Amino acid sequence: MKHLIDTADLSREQAELLLHQAEEMSRAVSGREVPKLPALRGRTVVNLFFEDSTRTRTSFETAAKRLSADVVNFAAKSSSVNKGESLKDTALTLQAMGADAVVVRHGAAGVPERLATWLPSSILNAGDGLRGHPTQALLDAYTLQQRLGRLDGRTVTIVGDILHSRVARSNVWLLNTLGANVRLIGPPTLMPRRIESWPAEVGYDLDAALPDSDAIMMLRVQRERMLGGFFPSEREYSLRYGLDQRRAARLPEEAPIMHPGPMNRGLEIASAVADSPRTTIVDQVTNGIWVRMAALYLLLTNGDDE
Repeated sequence: MKHLIDTADLSREQAELLLHQAEEMSRAVSGREVPKLPALRGRTVVNLFFEDSTRTRTSFETAAKRLSADVVNFAAKSSSVNKGESLKDTALTLQAMGADAVVVRHGAAGVPERLATWLPSSILNAGDGLRGHPTQALLDAYTLQQRLGRLDGRTVTIVGDILHSRVARSNVWLLNTLGANVRLIGPPTLMPRRIESWPAEVGYDLDAALPDSDAIMMLRVQRERMLGGFFPSEREYSLRYGLDQRRAARLPEEAPIMHPGPMNRGLEIASAVADSPRTTIVDQVTNGIWVRMAALYLLLTNGDDE
């Protein structure tokens, strides 16, 4: 495995290897006075972010540094891209600096694949357009395994703005590969075209889906991608698709409540639910570091750092 671009490309064996390696990273680093491993010493990881994302960029940066890699952060808003430099010229410039891996986030789908054709570096997709966010899906699967013990046969309900969510897309394919049943719930206006071709059940009634869900994942309503008209009002959206305490009580007792963050409190999730012990939101952030360490390690060393 040289690149990590789309969860749809992962075999079950590859996905399980990444999750197993994440567990190994957690065990190897936790409890150390200095939480670092020498595995990527001398390697250079470039974070190439054309979209703002403090959470994801910081997680990748922390993961690379815990593996002792050198890290270069590249923010497009303060770069030569603003002066008209093309994507290819930017990539080649960074490659000339000796990047072993490029972590890229871009508003257009397909940019990570294009970079993989231009550069000899390993490419890790940190979010491209509306298509994919594979490390987010992997950290979600890792968190679910921690809470549920296994994913085979489990039903995971993903709720909300499916249309604009690359997190939902990556999760559908990965969780299906790992043997889970995926259910998508949201307003009809926030469902993508041709969703019937996805390996997931689609529904519109959240209350009916709660009792037999083994886990629930609430999605952020992406106001910045909307021009209006997707639902009558935020109050109505919250009444029909928001997770409040009344609805959370209808979930099975052991079902974890997930959210990829950042949250719109009071819209897709109530504060009382977001702050409850049932949520995995903080665990997801921590697990993101183990998963990204695992991905960088496997892509750059093929599992052999000797």
